[in-house]
Amino acid sequence: MINARKTLRGGGERVDVNLSPLIDMVFLLLIFFVVTTSFVKETGIDVHRSTAATAEVKERGAIMIGVTSEGEIWMEGKKIDVRSVRGLVERSLAEDPEAGVVVVADRESQTGMVVQVMDQCRLAGAANVSLAARRESEP
Repeated sequence: MINARKTLRGGGERVDVNLSPLIDMVFLLLIFFVVTTSFVKETGIDVHRSTAATAEVKERGAIMIGVTSEGEIWMEGKKIDVRSVRGLVERSLAEDPEAGVVVVADRESQTGMVVQVMDQCRLAGAANVSLAARRESEP
């Protein structure tokens, strides 16, 4: 039993707290959360998607490519050229072969540009290329 008077005067038993197990546990939790976290890759732009009554929610992670109303193409927060879409999609598919491609096009964008982007994605080897839309019930 610890004598309070001896401890306050500086005599008696010294009690140490070992922080090594606590630090080890914090690092293990940190590694666990980093490994189990899935990172969402956004297009980097805000577009006004068209509405569709049959729009579905994709559960699987996807490669996101944005097309603005001015015909600009964005991927992972960077403006890219239509000729570089194929190479970037091939690189992303090498990291995750099961990933699908979602083209997020503004409702005012030109159909020709969207078709070119989707064509480049298919040429890159993407088996599942989708066009993003929002449900009619969403705001």
